[in-house]
Amino acid sequence: MLRPLGDRVLIEVTQEEEKTIGGLVLASAAKEKPQTGTVVAVGEGRLLDNGEVAPVPVKVGETVLFEKYAGSEVKYEGKEYMIFAVKDIIAIVE
Repeated sequence: MLRPLGDRVLIEVTQEEEKTIGGLVLASAAKEKPQTGTVVAVGEGRLLDNGEVAPVPVKVGETVLFEKYAGSEVKYEGKEYMIFAVKDIIAIVE
């Protein structure tokens, strides 16, 4: 499994099929980029100036909302993931 470093988070992006009001399925090029996903792994945290480590504020298994055009796409063992810096995560979905 991939293990993010520092204050980065590995997320499995939620793939949603989008339909118009009339029931037409949109082509992938016409869809907006997904903005939610499930946390798969987290880094150890951000190293502060005083030498302490600030822990990552999200946990494995949580669903999060993230910035629309942030993150880096990664393929690993046939699955697609995204890696985000903690600053790009907007909220935890409860």
